[in-house]
Parts: sequence; C-alpha cells; structure tokens
Amino acid sequence: MSSTQAYGEAWYWDNRYAQDPSTFDWYQKYSSLAPLIRLYLPHHHHPILVVGCGNSAFSEGVVDDGYDEVINVDISSVVIEAMQRKYSNHPHLKYLVMDVRDMSAFDTRSFAAVLDKGTLDSLLCGHNSRQNAAKMLEEVWRVLKDKGVYILITYGSPVYRLPILKELTWTIKLHVIGKLQSGTTSNLTRDLTTPIPLDVNGDSSETAVGMSADVHYIYVCIKDESGKNEA
Repeated sequence: MSSTQAYGEAWYWDNRYAQDPSTFDWYQKYSSLAPLIRLYLPHHHHPILVVGCGNSAFSEGVVDDGYDEVINVDISSVVIEAMQRKYSNHPHLKYLVMDVRDMSAFDTRSFAAVLDKGTLDSLLCGHNSRQNAAKMLEEVWRVLKDKGVYILITYGSPVYRLPILKELTWTIKLHVIGKLQSGTTSNLTRDLTTPIPLDVNGDSSETAVGMSADVHYIYVCIKDESGKNEA
C-alpha cells in the first residue's frame, strides 16, 4: 500500500506523527485564509469544528483571531495526545480522537462551521475513496447547523470536487488562493474574497482560474435544509 493510499488509515498517521512531531500546516496557514474565514464566519459564540487537525497551528490562529471555541478532531491518537498536552492551558481549544466518517459523539446541528484543510483529499487518496468521502460529508452536513458553513481547502478542481459535494444540499461558493511559494506569499493576484462564478459543470471556474494555475481551491458550502441544491 502506498503512503497516499494509507491516508485514511489511523496507523499511517500514528506512525507519521510519532516519527515527526514538528508542527506542520497542510496547504495554507491561518494568516493566508483569515480574510475568507472572517467573511463567512462572523464572530459568535457557536463552536467551530476542525476536522483532521493534525499538529497544525491553524486552530490556534482561529482562536487568536477572536473565535471562542474550536474543537479539533483527528483519527490519530498519537497526534491528539500531543496536541492535548501542548494546549492543556488553552481553554478555547479542545482535541478529540475521532474518525470523520463517524462523528456520532456530536449531536446533530452542533456547529456553526466545519473547517477542512486537506482531510477530504486524504480520504479520496485511499481505498473505497468515494464511499469514505460520502460518509465524511454526510457527517459534516449532519453536525452543521442550518445555514452552517463547511469550508473545504483542497487541491481538487471543480470538475472533481463539485460532483462529490453536490450529493448533499449546499449553496456552494468557490474561491481560489495561490499556493504558498517558498512558505511566504502566493503568486495569485485575484482577490481571495471574490467568489468565482460556477456553472453546473464547474467549467466557467476552470476558465476563470486557468487550468495550469498554481492554486488551492476553497469551496464554501452553506448547509441548506430546505433541500434545494445550488451553486
């Protein structure tokens, strides 16, 4: 089994975090995404869920930006125990061992927002990828309040991600951000907070961004319990 195929397995992440406990942020740091987070998540007293948190400093950035409660889950008990120790004196950050495909420990409509930086991508690399992705998204949808927001940061372009996301009822907005170059600034001039128009197939967005653009895609999915799926 290749490493990418094992991305959905707890043993892979336990081994990885045991071998390298240093802080690592997939794709983007909080400072890069903060304008978009603030746009879609007004400061409130409802908890935010971060799925597949790893040992990222992202959630610390969320709390430092004024959000009251961030609950972090990861399938790896090794990394969760490490993060519990690291943030033991930080009451606004909670860390729990949990599989995103089964978050039954959380009540339905518990969260105002779910933030995902690479976790859906990890499941899509592994065995039974579409089935596992569907389970995860069903759980994300369930734990969100009505009009709650799922923010997915991914390398997956609309032609690959929209069919998966549209299996549930969301109002979907697409943003893009340049991949970090040398760990500092991005090479994209487009404003992060300006959504890209979407058509049914995602083709218009591909044209607007450019197929060869070195970007991460950010899907802002707003839960719609009325049952009408929009993009």
